[in-house]
Amino acid sequence: MDADDGLGCRLGRIEQMVRYAYWQAGCKGIVIGLSGGIDSAVAAVFCCRAVGPENVLGLLMPSSVSSPEDLRDAADLCSLFRIPHEVVSIDPMLEGFQTLPGFTETPYLFGNLMARIRMVTLYYYANRDHRIVCGTSNRSEYMLGYSTKYGDSAADIQPLLHLYKTDIYVAARELGIPEPIITKVPSAGLWAGQSDEKEIGLSYTEIDSALQALEENSWKADNPTEEKVLALVKKSGHKRMPAPSLLTGSQREG
Repeated sequence: MDADDGLGCRLGRIEQMVRYAYWQAGCKGIVIGLSGGIDSAVAAVFCCRAVGPENVLGLLMPSSVSSPEDLRDAADLCSLFRIPHEVVSIDPMLEGFQTLPGFTETPYLFGNLMARIRMVTLYYYANRDHRIVCGTSNRSEYMLGYSTKYGDSAADIQPLLHLYKTDIYVAARELGIPEPIITKVPSAGLWAGQSDEKEIGLSYTEIDSALQALEENSWKADNPTEEKVLALVKKSGHKRMPAPSLLTGSQREG
């Protein structure tokens, strides 16, 4: 997303998509999880611009490993854009799962569990209040599979799914997202000190450049970075596909 290449029109199309999905669903509002990070902040502001902040509910869902700064940044965002919000700790729910027979705690298992608990919580509020759930995934993470199946990848609308992570930063500045949110190190907040770029092993600038080059070159890699990104895209293909079944296309439509 070039800052001077029809940016206003591009942002306007996102608002229109959110507004159309909202009207088509016949719902009474939108609910979105706010992590204190840039993706959820940008998605939330698009929702506010599309349907009004009074129709958007932000859920802040910290755990014991969440950064206090993230919680503060999410609350500040809500205050700035007049988004009604609630804080719901997921620790009691995590403790419930820890009573499962054979429960095993690793960063991978616990991180995925937290993501799915947060999505269950969002859908509880959506069901209770007749809202739709707004997702916060971007194109970079979607293509690499950097998400939890039926966790942060689940949603009723995905306003950022066509935007690379580097595009999100352009949109954030245009929308007036607070600087502390824009400049912080990207993190899913699934364990202390977790960093998206460290976990992936590449910066988002490298990832986005590689994805764009691969798409332009019929998904043929020309250098080690593109090879690594392509391998991640292939490995995560199952996350972008519906669950395998023997239903035919006509049976699905029926």
